[in-house]
Amino acid sequence: MPVLALDFDGVISDSATEAFFVALRTYVALRPGASASLRETLAGVEAAWAEGGRAARARVAASELYGAFVDAMPLGNRAEDFGVELAAFDRGLALPSQEAYDAHARALADEDPSFFERFHGRFYAERDALAAADPDGWVGLLGPYPELVALLRRRAGARTLAIATAKDRPAVERLLAAYGIADLFPPALVLDKEAGRSKRAHLAALRERTGAAFSDVTFVDDKVNHLEDVAPLGVRCALAAWGYNSERERARARALGFAVCDLAGAEAALFG
Repeated sequence: MPVLALDFDGVISDSATEAFFVALRTYVALRPGASASLRETLAGVEAAWAEGGRAARARVAASELYGAFVDAMPLGNRAEDFGVELAAFDRGLALPSQEAYDAHARALADEDPSFFERFHGRFYAERDALAAADPDGWVGLLGPYPELVALLRRRAGARTLAIATAKDRPAVERLLAAYGIADLFPPALVLDKEAGRSKRAHLAALRERTGAAFSDVTFVDDKVNHLEDVAPLGVRCALAAWGYNSERERARARALGFAVCDLAGAEAALFG
């Protein structure tokens, strides 16, 4: 059976508000001298969090800094890359392109060689603490894309469904259950950050576990750089235009011959 492999954040889960909150907590904890703008933004979100996850979600979405954060999300890959964004904003730097982002990341690594490792570890510790303090509130920070969830349920059985994500498995499993679709994904085909640092590694593991040829795999991600990474394997690549990307990434995806689909056209694009 053909395989439909899905990224999680920005494809199944509208998770940017939670990522922003956790990343901001992490950054300010690691950099107590962070700018007043970052600290004030965090204080406002923390105050809203005391009222519940949905209140915090609304407060994050109204933040000017959040808009810049989401705009830069396509330029990174893993949790520690959120730290690259916040370090740039902390210094008043813009990240208008992949080149600008990569240059800033290199400079940050030269300046503070352990930053990425410390940010990665602290990020997941902060996420675990947030979820433990208010489990229902944490889920409220991370809404699904309802149209996609309904599509996956409706077409269950038409494809072998898999997940390839840089998110941690416990969080993915908990959210799949909250979204009502955990039963659609065989546990062995939920590939998280421990399966590899790249989506290429995830898809290689997926081939081993399913026996499917790469040509029978459709991979959906909201980041065009992830699609570029896996395209040489021979998988069919589709950019989720409902996720965290802009016309900049969509135009590049089209130029590279990848499918670009919105939620209205997802069924035709992904299931034929």
